[in-house]
Amino acid sequence: MMFLNGITWLLVFQLIGEVTVRLLEWPVPGPVLGMLLLFVSLLLLRRVPAPLDTASSGLLGHLSLLFVPAGVGIMVHADRLLAEWLPIVVVLLVTTLLTMLVTAGVMMLATRWLAPGYHDRGGKDRD
Repeated sequence: MMFLNGITWLLVFQLIGEVTVRLLEWPVPGPVLGMLLLFVSLLLLRRVPAPLDTASSGLLGHLSLLFVPAGVGIMVHADRLLAEWLPIVVVLLVTTLLTMLVTAGVMMLATRWLAPGYHDRGGKDRD
């Protein structure tokens, strides 16, 4: 019963996001707005209700199944992927490289900010 209540929470927030986006004609996906609203409400509650915790844990346990529709969608458009493979590969390589560079930069900044003397000690955390 708790699982169904938690799923209901998730679906209600998705519905609120969908309705809001369609009424206000925002260029944002409804589920994204619903997820943002759920996040804000959980921050205001300062806790995760038990039904929502149960439902989210159950969904995360079967997360791999949620990728099946995306895989089927890719296979449906396999001819398009074959026709446009070069731009797809270039974009994947460039965005992966950019992601790695940004992650390294953020890590360096975070290390300097959270452990100011870390680099001065030769990168070792000594007492």
